[in-house]
Amino acid sequence: MRYIVWTSRILVGILFIISGLIKLNDPMGFSFKLEEYFSPSVLDLPFLTPLALAISIFVVIAEVILGVLLLIGFKPKFTVWSLLLMIVFFTFLTFYSAYFNKVTDCGCFGDAIKLTPWESFTKDVILLVFILILFFGKKYITPLFSPKTNWIIGGVALLACVLFANHVLAHLPSVDFRPYKIGTNIQEGMSMPEDAPQPIYEYVWRFKVNGEEEIYITEGDYPTVDGEFIGVETTEIQAGYEPPIHDFTIEQEGQDYAAELLEEDKLVMVIAYDMAKSNHEAFAEVAKVTAEAKDKGYKVIGMSASSGDMANKLIDTYGLDFEFYFTDETTLKTIVRSNPAILVLNKGTIKQKVHYNDFDKLTF
Repeated sequence: MRYIVWTSRILVGILFIISGLIKLNDPMGFSFKLEEYFSPSVLDLPFLTPLALAISIFVVIAEVILGVLLLIGFKPKFTVWSLLLMIVFFTFLTFYSAYFNKVTDCGCFGDAIKLTPWESFTKDVILLVFILILFFGKKYITPLFSPKTNWIIGGVALLACVLFANHVLAHLPSVDFRPYKIGTNIQEGMSMPEDAPQPIYEYVWRFKVNGEEEIYITEGDYPTVDGEFIGVETTEIQAGYEPPIHDFTIEQEGQDYAAELLEEDKLVMVIAYDMAKSNHEAFAEVAKVTAEAKDKGYKVIGMSASSGDMANKLIDTYGLDFEFYFTDETTLKTIVRSNPAILVLNKGTIKQKVHYNDFDKLTF
């Protein structure tokens, strides 16, 4: 039992630290995922939506700290009980997502590792087994160091997590796992390879034959049946290839200008996914930076999911000398975690991407 507990201790501790650090690199992204869970169509807890970022930071730091405490064997009773409660909660969420197909990606490993809902649930069930081993074998979890050293290690880990979270929120994630990282060409990211796997569908056909209803199943072909057609149900049984960048548009009055604008040699995008939630003070600096870019031959556009009236009000208030285009809010949140932010592109390739706190680092 001692060796089984030690093995479980190492596996669970390392996995919680890795999972927590990946999400701590992008707590804003994890908060967006929590907002999905809190939405009326999922758990219907709208009062928690304004707290999503705070909950996100608390949860990911707790993951890392619990992983550290488990590895050093400090406060085993508290640590194991906390791990058990956390994994039971996560297992419920992933089962709910998988069974009801509500949230297609739990965000367990942020954007670094994508898991299907059932894969996430399976992962949590396996973790639950290991944590139950730790729960019933608590007496075998012994400290690696003296109490004073353990307190120091725990305190340093907590301080490091808080400082790192503050850094990525005030700037951008240190490691960008998303499909819009610097160096990415957006057109290439949207392209479909010629040999890309196609989705496979199952068709359930219903016919009335000799007064009796009969069912025929095919993968697309209309069945040869001597009877009266009643109806058909279609189910995707295997997903096809999906390009890493999809649902990317740059629209104005219902027309998509993405293909045209992404061919620009010098293009600056000012991104504000939700102007009501933007840091409005940053737009005074946006006006200066974009004026400098235009003087150097750049075409400047704004991209937002907010209304045209709100965009016009922002333009008038801060003297912005560019137009805003409409883009899906989820897409904009995926592109960059700052609101507002600025991207610099060359023929669709992202050359620079900065948080509003780092506009002074832009080079034109």
